[in-house]
Amino acid sequence: MKRTILILAGVVAALLLLSILIAWPRTDMVASSSPGAYASTPANIARGAYLAKAGDCMACHTTRGGVPYAGGRALDTPFGRVVAPNITSDRESGIGAWTADDFWNALHNGKSRDGRLLYPAFPYTSYTKVSRDDADALYAYMRTIAPHKSARQPHALRFPYDQQFMLAGWRLLYFTPGVYVNNQTQSAQWNRGAYLVEGLGHCAACHSSRNRFGASEEGLKGGMIQTLGWYAPSLTSDAEAGLGDWEVPQIVDLLKTGISERATVFGPMAEVVQKSLQHVSTDDVTAMAVYLKSLPAHGAPPAKVAQGPQVERILADGRKTYEAQCMECHGADGKGLPPHYPPLAGNRALTMTEAVNPIRIVLNGGFAPTTAGNPRPYGMPPYSHVLSDQEIANVVSYLRNSWGNRAPLVTSAEVNRYRGVPLD
Repeated sequence: MKRTILILAGVVAALLLLSILIAWPRTDMVASSSPGAYASTPANIARGAYLAKAGDCMACHTTRGGVPYAGGRALDTPFGRVVAPNITSDRESGIGAWTADDFWNALHNGKSRDGRLLYPAFPYTSYTKVSRDDADALYAYMRTIAPHKSARQPHALRFPYDQQFMLAGWRLLYFTPGVYVNNQTQSAQWNRGAYLVEGLGHCAACHSSRNRFGASEEGLKGGMIQTLGWYAPSLTSDAEAGLGDWEVPQIVDLLKTGISERATVFGPMAEVVQKSLQHVSTDDVTAMAVYLKSLPAHGAPPAKVAQGPQVERILADGRKTYEAQCMECHGADGKGLPPHYPPLAGNRALTMTEAVNPIRIVLNGGFAPTTAGNPRPYGMPPYSHVLSDQEIANVVSYLRNSWGNRAPLVTSAEVNRYRGVPLD
């Protein structure tokens, strides 16, 4: 009994020591260049406002229809619920009492003003790459946001994920703070794109798979967005959303307007375009496109597609539904009328192994974002109230196996899984 108690005490002591070591201030904390870097000057505020748009800060820190940056938006993760905090200038419930160093420490080191370790639902694993000058400009802008008092909503994480020592261990394994360092073998444009994609843009937060502990896997190879129930396609595989055979202007059009000759964005990416990327300068979006287009290709082997009389019946039923509900816009040949009626023939969004996105679009409709470059977007109506699970499974299977497309069939169980899932 005494030995067991000693072992447990040793484990607890080790965990406490680990927490202290990980929570201790980092030696790489960069001092502010000068008080002028975060002073409330028009130039600093304008720059910070631009960077806040580039980082899409409002998306998480604002509830639908709520006060901007007042927090309260909940994200349901495999580990429990995380609630975004108030980041208005209110001194009690927001960050109005924070210093520029406090703000930098949150972005760069993932630590709150009181020393608590922040959960990586706040993507400090990407924001750590942001320069101190940009962090200071963001701070200057955040101080201009009108204060809004709101009660802090606690996270609802399951044990032991709600313990700081567990988070300390996670950080030891999966987080190393460090500002982006230019690759001297690449152009200034390429480096600017890498800085935005890897840092403020935090593209890996969605476009990377996560391991069992919630850490992003290496690269932008695609993955399920666990908090939203959509699949963010690989940006390195031409079988998904790889951009190797795209022209840079086509990528820029898609990111800034939501539509291009090649594709249209829907779902969570439509929100990113509407609230963030359309406000980013053409030069910066072009830099992002150059960087994304340069990523080394990586693709999984194509999935096997079943054949036989039963498959033929499913596809025949799907074709009937397509002709009745879809053909008027997308055409008998599946070529559509881009960009407003996207082509289905050769559409990689349809043929990815994960069929969740086309299922959700048929269920709930597909809506491109309203942007300055696409002020009156066309939308696809929802069919959840018109078609059964089996009918939707059959028509999506037909889309995935027509006009040269080849992908596994969809089942009614897959459709039913997402019928009741919220849009965001």
